[in-house]
Amino acid sequence: MNSDSPDLQFGPISSAAEGPLYEQIASAVAREIAARRLSPGDMLPSVRKLAADLLVSVITIKRAYEELERAGLIYSRQGIGAFVAENAAAHAGADALAEVKLALGAAIVAARRARLTEAQMFQLLRAMLKEGDQA
Repeated sequence: MNSDSPDLQFGPISSAAEGPLYEQIASAVAREIAARRLSPGDMLPSVRKLAADLLVSVITIKRAYEELERAGLIYSRQGIGAFVAENAAAHAGADALAEVKLALGAAIVAARRARLTEAQMFQLLRAMLKEGDQA
């Protein structure tokens, strides 16, 4: 078991983005687990450290960790910290289809933030698929 908490690298957490902050944080941690950048037994940053790093309240991080624990992705040990659960990758949907869905979901959120219409999103996807076929 790794006792050093990793530096989580996920996109900006913002009150301007879609969804509550705690959900954005929980989703970002779940993505890290699904992508296997966080492994079973890895210690997550302390609530206070992550709150300071993300410039959010400690309560927001606690709520995100509670959601992750409820989902079976992490577990907490009183006075020690939070850790990635042994079967977290399975729960996070680490199979290829789930990873694609997560990536597409993030792309849809970004496209909506950019105020693209559904037609524009499809057009962009088709163009990118066509480019990929030619590569």
